[in-house]
Amino acid sequence: MHFDYLIIGGGIVGLSIARELITRFPDSRIAVLEKEPDVACHGSGRNSGVLHAGFYYSADTLKARFTRDGNRQLREYCYANNLKINECKKVVVAKDESELPALFELEKRGKVNGVDVKIIDENELFDIDPNVKTFKYALFSPNTATVDPSEISSAIKNELRTKGIDFFFGEGYKSRMEGNSIKTSLGNRFSATKIINAAGLYADKVANDFGYSEKYTIIPFKGVYLKYHGDKIPVRTNVYPVPNLKNPWLGVHFTVTVDGDVKIGPTSTPAFWRENYQGFDNFRPGEMTNILSWEALLFLTNSFGFRNIALDEIKKYNRVYFASLAQELVHKIDVKGFTEWGRPGIRAQLLNKKTRELIMDFVVEGDDDSVHVLNAVSPAFTCCFPFAAWVVDHYISK
Repeated sequence: MHFDYLIIGGGIVGLSIARELITRFPDSRIAVLEKEPDVACHGSGRNSGVLHAGFYYSADTLKARFTRDGNRQLREYCYANNLKINECKKVVVAKDESELPALFELEKRGKVNGVDVKIIDENELFDIDPNVKTFKYALFSPNTATVDPSEISSAIKNELRTKGIDFFFGEGYKSRMEGNSIKTSLGNRFSATKIINAAGLYADKVANDFGYSEKYTIIPFKGVYLKYHGDKIPVRTNVYPVPNLKNPWLGVHFTVTVDGDVKIGPTSTPAFWRENYQGFDNFRPGEMTNILSWEALLFLTNSFGFRNIALDEIKKYNRVYFASLAQELVHKIDVKGFTEWGRPGIRAQLLNKKTRELIMDFVVEGDDDSVHVLNAVSPAFTCCFPFAAWVVDHYISK
């Protein structure tokens, strides 16, 4: 089977690239290969559901522009297609004087990026949510919202099907063959003028077969949220701590879901294999050996603070400890109300093998035959539409 464009991976990035391609080239033949029975079975359907506003990232990053534009475009998509969206907004709060410089830096980044953010005082914060506490000041983001990622992904899939894009489910990538073609897990052969690798957790492995991602590997981190089932909802807006701007995690925070529920999290625990969601699901011994060898090296050298992260993340599986981290963000909370672990997700985090540093921004490699999205790291869901346009501009239609 030959196509003009063959996309490996039915997550939000693959879907968005397919959508951009069919919009620009409506007569082209496009196929999406997905090893699972439906779209968004991994990172795209297991993320927090937050549409970020774009104030965390410095102006010279792709994340800054894509998050700002993606927030607007996905909000418009939800309203145009009658999809669920919760305009719950967001505040970032400080615990003491030492965090105020970073808080004001976030406001500066947001304004440089063209994002609607502002510093508010404690009285203004009280009007937004009286249970949230801060030290003197907080950052207010009116455009942060929450959505249902699986619902959006399914809506895009249905849209693409009506436009003639072919989906092949249960058909995972297995190996590269001659003539810009690949073999699938079912033994079928697909060829294309352009192969686009959006395989998420396995993007680096697919890229290796095409001669790319030579200096990178993916290190998986497991994220789990803890849901609140107490009597009184503790917050009515998303509440985040001031983050450490040197790493890609935003700290334990409150998220108000699209359905109005409250959860805290996530964890960022090093995973032992790429789809290490629960127990021995999807266990691959060879994969575990490789990942554990990298994690052992990172632990021993404490690269990017990996040892500290690993030791601290393990403690979060104690619910009382986990809830206590969120307790710092509010005046009152029923710690015992956090009773249910959510569905685990895996962050596909790219690591530079030479420098042993995490890659913080998007990374794409490719040539005339293939394109490889190696690091579609958070907030890739928010960024999906403008990121897809950028990939097509720079790697496909140039």
